Amino acid sequence: MRAVLDLLLLILRLYTYLIVASAILSWLVAFNVVNVRNDLVRSIWNALNALTEPVLRPIRQITPNLGGIDISPIILLLLIFLIQDIIWQYIYPNVY
Repeated sequence: MRAVLDLLLLILRLYTYLIVASAILSWLVAFNVVNVRNDLVRSIWNALNALTEPVLRPIRQITPNLGGIDISPIILLLLIFLIQDIIWQYIYPNVY
């Protein structure tokens, strides 16, 4: 059972990195530092959007419109950190 929890924690950690990478790439695209017309950038952009958008979209529907500021990645990261803490503090010590 600990192996399953370790795998879940690893997946959550990797997904955290994907969310941060997606946010940074969206800033780089918005400020024209990188161009989406480049094939490599477009493929990375599409991959990150395909992995993060299904989770971020419901959060965006719930949160209020703040103009140009998107706080859905922050909310998702906080939820992931909460799940990780719950696993570490409550579930992991009770599993043998």
